[in-house]
Amino acid sequence: MNFPLDARFKLLALASQVSVTDSEGSLLYYAKQKAFKLKEAVTVFADQEQSRPLFKVEADRVIDVSARYRIEDAGGAELGVLQRHGMASFWRTHYDVEVGGRVAFTIREENPWLKVLDGLFGSIPVVGIFAGYVFHPAYLVSPVPGGDPVIRVVKKPALLEGRFEIDRAGTSRDAAPEVVVVSVLMMLLLERGRG
Repeated sequence: MNFPLDARFKLLALASQVSVTDSEGSLLYYAKQKAFKLKEAVTVFADQEQSRPLFKVEADRVIDVSARYRIEDAGGAELGVLQRHGMASFWRTHYDVEVGGRVAFTIREENPWLKVLDGLFGSIPVVGIFAGYVFHPAYLVSPVPGGDPVIRVVKKPALLEGRFEIDRAGTSRDAAPEVVVVSVLMMLLLERGRG
């Protein structure tokens, strides 16, 4: 996986769609959220034609702020679980990534005020179209227990689409497990409407 990764959301689509490319422009992942589903279930594909499924991410309950999202490979084997920190995540986004039954990584928002300002500015008619050029919320993925962040996700300037850069954090050159990248992708699908 060649970092930085570029995640692009189509804003003018009925259902959320995201494509992730690597630094060379090769498509790594394509996911499309089903519209009007009460229980989240997202399949991540290796191609835009949606013919080669790689992962499946499914919530354990219907519409809940504390839902657990089971991440499986194409064969149905569990790779990990993405768990949101319930009501506390309304202010500052916070997710845990469990691997092998224990929390291995956390995903936290760097500055919650940027998300608030981005959301307010984006809700202003006409002017809101340019919200993507003003505020850039960021998220850090850190190993548990402690340790320096391994991944940093930043909203990038974009017109008529949502765009995020997923890159290694700081001086870290550790390879991030694929389950972490898929967890970040699902977190972005869930949080995209909030900034």
